[in-house]
Amino acid sequence: MKKNNHPVEGPDGLVYTARLPLSSVTLNWLADLLRSHFKKIGSRWRALPAGKIAGIVLAVLRCDQRPGDLAGGNGIHRTTVTRWVREVVGLLAARAPRLDRALKKITRKGGGVVLLDGSVIRTRRRTGAENRKNYSGKNKCHGLLVIALTDDRGRLLWVSAARPGRTSEITACRHDKLTAHLRAAGLGPIADLGFVGLDDSGPDANPAVITGYKAARNRPLTRGQKLSNKALAAVRAPVEHGFAHLKNWRVLGKVRTDPRWATALVRALLVLTNQEVAR
Repeated sequence: MKKNNHPVEGPDGLVYTARLPLSSVTLNWLADLLRSHFKKIGSRWRALPAGKIAGIVLAVLRCDQRPGDLAGGNGIHRTTVTRWVREVVGLLAARAPRLDRALKKITRKGGGVVLLDGSVIRTRRRTGAENRKNYSGKNKCHGLLVIALTDDRGRLLWVSAARPGRTSEITACRHDKLTAHLRAAGLGPIADLGFVGLDDSGPDANPAVITGYKAARNRPLTRGQKLSNKALAAVRAPVEHGFAHLKNWRVLGKVRTDPRWATALVRALLVLTNQEVAR
């Protein structure tokens, strides 16, 4: 059987170079991780060296490059690039920190507060009843809900599994038993108004989820409550920076693959984000 790897677009096979907005430290770290993985599984031959594979995978994740375009520029098949991306994502997702270990690490460092927030990652709109649960009425789009914890500087500590967009943030936290883990570690989370009512264990529970004040139709906020909300928003600002670092990976701009794969993808990007920020 004759092997036929034609370029994706056009017969001329035009190739251009582009800058990848990442540090060489991250590229070398991922390349070394791939070399160790290939040696462990006994993979003696790959179409390209580990450093080149790492660069291609990072281009897909960071810039959301089409695997077919990268395949045509490197003389390989599109399915090969897709297989490499899946392999690297699975390898990185296995290195993502677990919730209990991440909280114990903060406790050992003397931290007493973590920042809690949730965000919806947009997905491609699909047909059928199975996709209806992915529609977020709050954000007016199809997506997947992800809950994240950061430290007081905005460094990502842990991300939850990706759940359908219609899931509320409180429901997602209760599914992961987040308050029980935080109380066991002796940490108090600071969250926005979307998490009001999360900690229903009683007023004497310590620590409790710290949230702002909600205004009611017949009960406007007092001046003191407004000032408290303003101060709390300033303290919570770093968690938005943590999500911003995560969403710099443009592959999360709109997840086009199977939503069930999104959990591994987000956790893999958490590992890469921490590697890039802490370089």
